[in-house]
Amino acid sequence: MNKPIMDDYNISLQQIELLAPRICTGIQVMLVISGEITVETNSRYYLLNENDLLVINRNQYYQAKGSRPNSVLMLNLSDRYMSKAYSSYRTSRFECYSREIDMGRELMVGKLRKLLVELMLTYYRRDESYQIEIQAFISELLLILIRRFKQKGSSLEKIDTKDERLNQIIAYMEKNYDQSITLEEIAHHFYLSSGYLSRYFKQKVGTGFNRFLMNIRLEHSLKDLLYTSNSISQIAMKNGFPNTKSFTTLFKEIYEETPKNYREKHQVERVDSVKSYNLEDASEIIHTPSILERLGAILTNSDETYNNTETKSEELKIDLSHISTSKINRPMHNLMIGELRELLKESVRSQILMVAKDMRLENIGVRNLITGSTFIPPVETDEIIATTSPYYNADFALNFLKKNELSLFVRVDYKEISTDEDGYFTELHKFMSHCINVYGQAYIETWHFMFYESYPTGVSGKDLERVYMKFYHALKTYAPLISVGSFFPFAFKKEETSTQHQWLIKDEIPVDFFGYEANQNEVINFEELGNDRFSLAEGYIKEKTDKLLTYLLHHKKERPIHLISWNTLSGNTRHTNGTFFRGALVLKNAFEVADRIESMGFWINTEQHEKGRKERNIPIEGLELFHYFNGKRPAFFAMQFLERLQGEVVVSGSDYIMTKNDRGYQLLLMNSNIINPYYSVEDTFLQKLNKDIHVTITNMEQGEYQIRKHVFDKNNGALYTKWWELNSAYGMDMEVIDYIIQTSRPSLEIFDEAIEGEWAFYAYLSINAIHFFDIRKALI
Repeated sequence: MNKPIMDDYNISLQQIELLAPRICTGIQVMLVISGEITVETNSRYYLLNENDLLVINRNQYYQAKGSRPNSVLMLNLSDRYMSKAYSSYRTSRFECYSREIDMGRELMVGKLRKLLVELMLTYYRRDESYQIEIQAFISELLLILIRRFKQKGSSLEKIDTKDERLNQIIAYMEKNYDQSITLEEIAHHFYLSSGYLSRYFKQKVGTGFNRFLMNIRLEHSLKDLLYTSNSISQIAMKNGFPNTKSFTTLFKEIYEETPKNYREKHQVERVDSVKSYNLEDASEIIHTPSILERLGAILTNSDETYNNTETKSEELKIDLSHISTSKINRPMHNLMIGELRELLKESVRSQILMVAKDMRLENIGVRNLITGSTFIPPVETDEIIATTSPYYNADFALNFLKKNELSLFVRVDYKEISTDEDGYFTELHKFMSHCINVYGQAYIETWHFMFYESYPTGVSGKDLERVYMKFYHALKTYAPLISVGSFFPFAFKKEETSTQHQWLIKDEIPVDFFGYEANQNEVINFEELGNDRFSLAEGYIKEKTDKLLTYLLHHKKERPIHLISWNTLSGNTRHTNGTFFRGALVLKNAFEVADRIESMGFWINTEQHEKGRKERNIPIEGLELFHYFNGKRPAFFAMQFLERLQGEVVVSGSDYIMTKNDRGYQLLLMNSNIINPYYSVEDTFLQKLNKDIHVTITNMEQGEYQIRKHVFDKNNGALYTKWWELNSAYGMDMEVIDYIIQTSRPSLEIFDEAIEGEWAFYAYLSINAIHFFDIRKALI
């Protein structure tokens, strides 16, 4: 990170404890991402906190110290680059310190911040065109500095910093200005004659040696004048002046007033000196994923949006003259709610009904059915037939499910049984007997019970097999046609199950189905900053499903498989999970495995999914359909569009599906992209992944059509976008929440079209967007 991208510029992200005194060669821009640092130049101090920005000019002498921890974005533009890019560079300077900008410059500083962050993220990402992008960012940054923050330069900026000997001489003067140094002493130190040094200095710097030395002393004395309470005479002596008179005379010549008057007008709060700095830097390069979140926060909070029109262009030609139709496969949907007692909540019941209506629903997934808190503890009674029942809560929930033609998908953990094995089976017998008596065997036999033990596990395979067999036969005793299966841990790379689960593939083990999990985040190391490794997640869910089916076929154990938990790439923090829009990824993965699985599972909402968790990182092993307060998450709308597809598939590709039905046609376009979710905060990068598709469909049935176009993307339907826009440190009331929920939905356009065999149009899709066209033939 500390090596230059090119000789022209260098960008890095550092934690700074000390920066040794140095002369700035070129232009140095500092942006504090977190923490604080103090920069001392030869004339003043600059205190920089989070989001503060400072420009150090050419030939300016400076040093810095920081309080740990901090992170500082540093951009250095070389003399050669600046001289080549801007002809007036050597006669100009840039006064840009974010704490002291004039009114009206706030947006310009905000844009500088954003450009620096975009530049840093581009350098981290390093795709094939990253150097060109960096040049573009630097050019725009310089235009802002030149047009808004340029001032006339002093003689200092005109010095030729390519002359290494001159740099060494000036650095020596800067370090020893407070001593009684002379031309003769410096000439001797650098093995030069006094006459040659005098002529050489005048030629290179444009002013005499003594005058230049006095100017250095004056700038340093100005710092003492503003930041200390030392007397004028003390300041003069401290900074190398022979007496107070010489100091006061030079000061009046430059600043046109006495040191005393200048101090009264401009004195600021005292700052501790940093002259005690070491002669060597104490800083380290930062290279951690967490810093991307901080950079992303600056982009998110930016007032100005940097626009980049670069997109991908594609041609999609669909010929309907030669087609082979296929049916749309629709596996069951399982909705995990936690414990059965969650159905006592009106909010949970209303969300279930929304799912059933808009995206179809067959099963409600529950855990801890027997050992959880759903059953009411028994109470003593003298009644012959008790008027209170331990199953009051369960009956309320089951009546709701049966009324709405919903079944149960019950996960039973090994630990749930083994903690009190005898007690568990006693309670299971009582509950199953009650349910068959109340709801009938036919309804109970629509239920699924899945035995679950994760991988890795410390339990022996022999004991897992014993408990499963006891569990299987107990349930079959009550309802012979009930579905009893087991979770099947399957290693993607090894393409096998664990040693402790090998018993599941034995011929004599009865099993009605297998459950499995597939999560794209499993194959990603979120400590990696590069974007290339994230391509490993592409196709992962389909590939794992196929490998599992092949493995079961090889062992002659073909059974229906249930995708009980799955997820697309999401990032492992709440921020990335919200900012990384993934609608197309959800739909594409669901469509790819639909013909291979019996069911797929979802979590009902964020509250139930995160219940009991206190970590900052969120659970990433399942897809949630709702956020808080009934707000629909992208998975809800993505699955809703998949459910809207009617008729038969006439053509499909990696990013499109077209169907024909009795109303006409439907076309679903996607722009699915697998990227590092941390880069979802960077608009410039994301805009490069947008796709402009020219669609041409030939041999359609001629006639008049009404076309309904639904757009689902980050700005149309993504709950997090609205939530972020209307967020407040002082909270939200129901008016704001209801507005967010009502407006966070895909957009809809309706237009009429006369189609005479061919229809062509353009569709502009942002990253992971879905465009759904309902092409309805009009009856005239």
